[in-house]
Amino acid sequence: MKIKSIIMAWWSGTRLWPISRKYYPKQFIKVRELWDISLFQQTILRASKISSLADILITSNSSYKFHALTQAHEVWVKIKEDQILVEPQAKNTLPAIAYAMDNLEKTDLGLILPSDHIIWDEEIFIKTIADASEVAKKWLVTFWITPFCPHTWYWYIDVDKKTKSPYKVKSFKEKPDEKTAKQFIKDWYFWNAWIFLFSKEVFFSELNKNNNEFYKTFTSEKDVKTLFDKLPDLSIDYGLLEKWDNIYLMPLPIYWNDLGSFDAIDDYLTEKQYQNPNIIQIDAKANFILSETEHKKVALIGLDDLIVVDTKDALLISKKWETQKIKDVVNMLKKDNSTLAEYWVTVYRPWGSYTIIDEGPWFKSKRITVIAGKKLSLQMHYHRSEHWVVVSWTAVVTVGEEVKIVRKGESVYIPSGFKHRLENPGKLELHLIESQIWDYLEEDDIVRFDDDFWRK
Repeated sequence: MKIKSIIMAWWSGTRLWPISRKYYPKQFIKVRELWDISLFQQTILRASKISSLADILITSNSSYKFHALTQAHEVWVKIKEDQILVEPQAKNTLPAIAYAMDNLEKTDLGLILPSDHIIWDEEIFIKTIADASEVAKKWLVTFWITPFCPHTWYWYIDVDKKTKSPYKVKSFKEKPDEKTAKQFIKDWYFWNAWIFLFSKEVFFSELNKNNNEFYKTFTSEKDVKTLFDKLPDLSIDYGLLEKWDNIYLMPLPIYWNDLGSFDAIDDYLTEKQYQNPNIIQIDAKANFILSETEHKKVALIGLDDLIVVDTKDALLISKKWETQKIKDVVNMLKKDNSTLAEYWVTVYRPWGSYTIIDEGPWFKSKRITVIAGKKLSLQMHYHRSEHWVVVSWTAVVTVGEEVKIVRKGESVYIPSGFKHRLENPGKLELHLIESQIWDYLEEDDIVRFDDDFWRK
């Protein structure tokens, strides 16, 4: 019997705007004050201590696939491309989990791991998973966290307290209001950590019994795209857990935080006892301040209980416990067709990234980073010319039919209408400065002729 780790890596993280954007969401971001490696990287390293590398699966979408591959390799977890199960569209947690579980062998156990949680005391976590494996052969096992505040964004679990661990679950309670959450804590309810362990056989047997319509749809269609078109948008809570009689709860005596809001991050930094030397507060207290720019001083005077998040292209100021309204901000940005909901000033691509340095009418300047051994697509632009200056190492550049070596300090000009390609043949990151000039400088002016990364 194997435990196969299934990492859920498709959340968009809109509640953490502006540090989290649609195409670079919470699980992949790296913020100096918060964590040295991304939450996804922490999760995949944790999974590698429970499952062999070949037994790790990642559910994601086509936009995040290259993030998962690149970030796994950054921490020396060499997963293969076919270990990433790309969902053709987002249909919530039940379709995603069912899709992943279908890729397991009949007797395998599937450990469902969100990719965006903080977990301390990993040795205890790993031992708890191992201890739960016998129970998981017959029943679904979920894991509880003791609440430390009346949080209104979490699901709560009531158990039969007459039994011993693992406790039989009596009911799941959806995100309560603050008054109800306080009562839940008094009544010894627990937080649902959204970590599950069950066998493939048990999962599909219970799905067939408790949600037969979903089960029949899932098992009757082999084409993944058509399947996801037919499946309902349904969470595992509504679609299965609330209907399942035999769910057992294992205690998880560790520090856990889903970092689902800036209030949750504030709790985490308080627990971590982090003090930001660049924050000045005068007659001000209980403020959460996050500045993306290193060494930038932020001063608050006479203000209490604020969330302040400052990035290079956006500023968020909110009262604490009002941050659930950030989703409304993101929706307003989308309505205005603003790219601020989707992209940061640094945009990540399968080959590396680019950062917009400056832009105005008729020009745009970027800093380009190409990962060792990677190359951009063979492409052309109708509306802009480009000038590349290599600032570190050596590039291989194709312009038209000519292929040339461009070294540090050298430059190359690409006229509009010419096919061109940039490649990093070395073992270290390649850095360039790109200057774009012409009448239209948006990213949709790209015609690709050849690409290594499944893009059109």
